[in-house]
Amino acid sequence: MENRTIPLLLTILFFCFCLTSSTFGQDTTQYKFIGAEACGKCHKSEKQGKQLPIWKESIHAQAYVVLQTEEAAEVAKEMGYEKSPSELYECLSCHASGYDVDKIYLGKKFNIEDGVQCETCHGAGSGYKSLKIMKNRDLAAKNGLVKVYENTEEFCRNCHNPDSPTFSGFDFEEMWAKIEHYLPVKKKSTK
Repeated sequence: MENRTIPLLLTILFFCFCLTSSTFGQDTTQYKFIGAEACGKCHKSEKQGKQLPIWKESIHAQAYVVLQTEEAAEVAKEMGYEKSPSELYECLSCHASGYDVDKIYLGKKFNIEDGVQCETCHGAGSGYKSLKIMKNRDLAAKNGLVKVYENTEEFCRNCHNPDSPTFSGFDFEEMWAKIEHYLPVKKKSTK
C-alpha cells in the first residue's frame, strides 16, 4: 500500500464508525432540517444571545464554501479522490448540515451551502422550533433538540481532530470563545 492509502483508509473507517448521520449518530429521520436562517428568526436578538449573527461571522458558516476552493480540491486529489470535495461524504461530514439525509427531510428553505449550521450540533429542528416547545428544554429534547452543551468539547472533536487531512491542532477553549452562543441568563426579580 502507498503511504497515502493508509491515512485515507483510517479516515474512511473513522467516519463510517463514528458518523452515521450529519449530527453524529443522532436519529434525523423523524425531523426535518429547517436551516440556520429559520433558526435565526428567533435566535438573532440580544435577548436571545445573538446566536445567528455569531454563526454568520464564524468559520462554520463558510465551511461548505471552503470545499469549493482550489486548496480543498488539491487536498482531495492528494488523498486519491477525483470528485470535488463538495461531493465527498468524507468532506461533507464535517463541512455541511443535512448532507446525508433524504431530501424529504430537508425543509424548503434549507440550504446545504450554509455549511455547518445550527442543526449540525443541535439536531434537525422541525420538531422543536416552536416557542412553546423551546421554552421547555425537556420537551424540546423529546422533539429532537440535542443537548450538545452536556459534552461540547467531545462533540466538537468529532470533526476537529487529527483524522482531518488539514488538522493543525485544536484548542477547544480558544475556539469555543469565538463561537460561544449561550442564551443570556435571566436574572430573577428580588421583589
